[in-house]
Amino acid sequence: MAQTTPSTPAAVTVVGAGTMGHGLAVQFARHGASVSLVDHRQSNLDDARAGVDDALGFLESEGWLDDAPAAVGERIDYTLDLPAAAADAALVVESVSEDIDTKEAVFETLAASAPEEAVLATNTSGIPISDVGAAVPDVADRVVGCHWWNPPYLLPTVEVVRGEETSDETVERTAAFVEAVDREPIVVERDVPGFVWNRIQFAVLRECTHLVSEGVASLEDVERAVRDGYALRTAVVGPFETADLAGLDLFRTIAGNLYPHLSDAEDPGPLFEERLAAGRGGVADGAGFHEYDEEPEALLRRRNERVAAVLRALDD
Repeated sequence: MAQTTPSTPAAVTVVGAGTMGHGLAVQFARHGASVSLVDHRQSNLDDARAGVDDALGFLESEGWLDDAPAAVGERIDYTLDLPAAAADAALVVESVSEDIDTKEAVFETLAASAPEEAVLATNTSGIPISDVGAAVPDVADRVVGCHWWNPPYLLPTVEVVRGEETSDETVERTAAFVEAVDREPIVVERDVPGFVWNRIQFAVLRECTHLVSEGVASLEDVERAVRDGYALRTAVVGPFETADLAGLDLFRTIAGNLYPHLSDAEDPGPLFEERLAAGRGGVADGAGFHEYDEEPEALLRRRNERVAAVLRALDD
């Protein structure tokens, strides 16, 4: 059986049983924590059980489970009772919808029901941590961002985001909890919109849509340039190391020439609007930027298999 370490939260409460919520439950449970997965709808919890089973089956097929899937699954409890679920938690991770009013209601309940020493984390990808903390001023020092990428049981880095009132102790404890479940914390010292990951992701997406809209290259070729070129290299060297390898003088010169020509658009633009107007909202509709003839689950599993292959190659 997986053993806890001094930094591992023995009891974790995950609020919100959607894609991220059940993935978080899997990651904590596979490293020995007892997890309470909470939602406001029983149907969401039922879907989460199936999602947990799929994730554990995938991890077993990759040889990445120390215990049998059933043993890991037994560490996850599914409940509609948030106050009871939070009562003994060392760490609470909220992963409900990206709506500040909903998150405020959750944190007000947590402030009243979680232990005084519990870390109260939000998995928001964009709402300021300080705004969440402002809803519970008496415990704002224990409110912290803990932003995972999907799927959380595969992708190795987690943003730990400091709000205006977040204490040093809370940041340190959260980073330790992340490390204890085999993830790498990225400490975000300033509570800026989008934190680090999404600012970079959407800066790249903005330039990609700009290139296609301006007729510089086709959507398919821009996709390939990022996926099979830029992203392939950045899987092994980051942007600053890339500049070091090429020479800072060269990169400074290129940056000075190129920056004035990069997109500074303040709205998503026609590539989004045209497709959404045509009912092409993504894989669930069978079409988005691309067309799909497979079920979303099959597409997601293939993506996960590719991510696992990259992770395995990087470990070699």
